Amino acid sequence: MLGLTACGRDDAPAAGDTAATPEGETADQFIARVNEEYRAMFPEITSAQWLASTYINDDSQRIASKANERMLNQLNDWIAQAKRFEGQEMSPDTARAIQLLKLGTAMPAPQDPAKVAELAGLATKMEGMYGAGTYCTGEGDDKNCRQLGALEDVLRSNRDYDAQLDAWQGWHSIAMPMRQDYSRFVQLVNEGAQELGYADAGEMWRSGYDMSPAEIAAETDRLWGQVKPLYEQLHCYTRTRLDAQYGPDKGEVAGGMLPAHLMGNMWQQDWSNLWGILQPYKGAGALDITSALETQWQQNFAAEMAKHKGERNASDLAEIEHQADLVTARRMTERAEDFYVSLGMPELPDSYWEKTQFIKPRDRDVVCHASAWDMNMEGDVRTKMCIEPNEENFTTIYHELGHIYYDLAYNVQPPMFQAGAHDGFHEAIGDTIVLAMTPEYLNSIGLVGQQAQSNEALINAQMRMALAKVSFLPFGLMIDRWRWGVFDGTITPENYNQAWWDLKARYQGVAPVTPRGEEFFDPGAKYHVPGNTPYTRYFLSHVLQFQFYKALCDASGHQGPLYECSFYGNKEAGAKFQAMLGKGASQPWQQTLKELTGGEQMDASAVLEYFAPLQAWLQEQNEGQTCGWQATTAAAPAPAATPAPAETPAQG
Repeated sequence: MLGLTACGRDDAPAAGDTAATPEGETADQFIARVNEEYRAMFPEITSAQWLASTYINDDSQRIASKANERMLNQLNDWIAQAKRFEGQEMSPDTARAIQLLKLGTAMPAPQDPAKVAELAGLATKMEGMYGAGTYCTGEGDDKNCRQLGALEDVLRSNRDYDAQLDAWQGWHSIAMPMRQDYSRFVQLVNEGAQELGYADAGEMWRSGYDMSPAEIAAETDRLWGQVKPLYEQLHCYTRTRLDAQYGPDKGEVAGGMLPAHLMGNMWQQDWSNLWGILQPYKGAGALDITSALETQWQQNFAAEMAKHKGERNASDLAEIEHQADLVTARRMTERAEDFYVSLGMPELPDSYWEKTQFIKPRDRDVVCHASAWDMNMEGDVRTKMCIEPNEENFTTIYHELGHIYYDLAYNVQPPMFQAGAHDGFHEAIGDTIVLAMTPEYLNSIGLVGQQAQSNEALINAQMRMALAKVSFLPFGLMIDRWRWGVFDGTITPENYNQAWWDLKARYQGVAPVTPRGEEFFDPGAKYHVPGNTPYTRYFLSHVLQFQFYKALCDASGHQGPLYECSFYGNKEAGAKFQAMLGKGASQPWQQTLKELTGGEQMDASAVLEYFAPLQAWLQEQNEGQTCGWQATTAAAPAPAATPAPAETPAQG
């Protein structure tokens, strides 16, 4: 609750010395005071965290670590003060605020100040290691060092089997030095959670859903059961196509699983980059957004070149390319803003355009993982990305602006209620807009051509969306399944990597093609693990966004199949959406959901309704195939070993 609204960060900013508790203070007065103190110190902490993510060096890491330390100490103090009101009469809003306060961070700290400092330092260190992670090959003049963006480019566009494997293994090597730090981090957050009355940090995370920890765990299992048959059909089709591309000995792993490094994405969470292999019908409904964006970049590059006539050295050309990158990224963002504005939402403030990180700077390391930031609860909002002209980044911008517009809408609430109805709501806002980016909408903004009305074009459009949405569903579950096991002790440090791949095999049906023993720490190669961001929110958001989308389509008066709906420009849908955003965390999410959709239960039926044509088509394509997979060969066993150091630059 008390945190940055971001895909990457969910810390609870808090700072300052512990204020003396006023004598005779009531519970209502206490929460009013916490709201004032929280609002006053928020900008100081967010600024420290922003600098640590956009200027990775020893100084910024030290400042952020101390800010996080103050944050955790202040939060502990507020929670301790709140205990004196247990059992007393108070308003419903105050009772809710005190409960949210107790759940105010994903990183609960022990009461011991020395351990608070240690925990804050570990959190900052691991995030910095991720942001600066670099994979190097060769020696001397032949040395080649690449960070995540360059390695992702290989998986995105290079279909050479060995080149993809090298890039995938290279990035995963950067996490190896995190293993010991992460194990200690787990010990500390568990101690903090236990001091708050929870069995472990995982139980604390599961307590933030206006239902019991057991109920939310069961709810995610129920929702997964609804969508699993659709995922299995997509998995089966994909395996057949990969076999055709690479050969049966390379297109799948024993047991019928998909090779981790061939999925076009470092974590196999989005298969959109396999469009060239998985496109059902070549030429039917051209949906190559990436090519259109690359053409726009070329035009912007030519315009920048025209501004710099005469001789140009390598440095000049690099700067011209950088400016073309920036112009392209800003225009992509302006296009995303236009969708929200068309619904009646405000234009982004000037400060957003002045302070946002649109692209990777040339002069320093940054955390490129996309995130959205509310810096002061009063309109200073920003996004942080390293935008490249491709479809994945384009839709990510729409997603991140969903966070920003949620922030701006609930800034009218007291600080304690400035959060999503639950964390899955926050992640679903922008993706609801993405669902409304129909082929017709994309045509209207010049990214794809006029779409032919045919079944082939429909299946292509559905596949395009499924490669982003359906492929993600099991991944959205397995990360926290792993962490819940780590937190409760059923997954021990000696089995971190084996358990990771066991879960990826069970849920996603993917596996590595080479042994991944305990000398590796592959969970750390995914930002949200060293960044300590709970991940169940993303799974829930992939259900909620379809519910939201259906409700807004109904509000817009849409008639016809759900997948044809775009509510772009519809003020009625926009008003209903904005009303929900403005509620923030001020009431149980079930009530907020009911006000938008008419129902109080999360439900995946809208997912199945949306993808009904594709699911029927996939079943036809897979007829005669043995679908599903055996998850018993997830990772080749290897003896535990002392982690070997990866080549990660020193901070500075």
